Amino acid sequence: MDVSGVSLGGFIIQKRKTKDLSARQLALAVDITPEYMCEIEKGRKTAVSEDILNRLIRVLSLTEAETELFYDLAAIARNSVSADLPEYIMANQLVRAAIRTAKKNNVPDEKWEKFINEIIREE
Repeated sequence: MDVSGVSLGGFIIQKRKTKDLSARQLALAVDITPEYMCEIEKGRKTAVSEDILNRLIRVLSLTEAETELFYDLAAIARNSVSADLPEYIMANQLVRAAIRTAKKNNVPDEKWEKFINEIIREE
């Protein structure tokens, strides 16, 4: 999913408004202070813990695709890897080798799309 033009805070605001929640109500529902929620929404707090991200996902009732986008936006905000990926990557040597090989060879999106489609066909 394309993340261009979308921020973590903007995404949260959009989703909480669709659920008709104020920032204060959302903060209380995920057990953080309203001030902290405001800082997240304004992009001033980027190192949001995985626990808080997961609580936001649950309270906002995000779909699988929205959850993946949410993890990606959080990772971009803190310049890291999406929270749902490190364990899988580190548990699989071939995944790490594939990523490193792709990086070294500057693999274009078209090849990644072909690879993903091949995996999907095999399921």
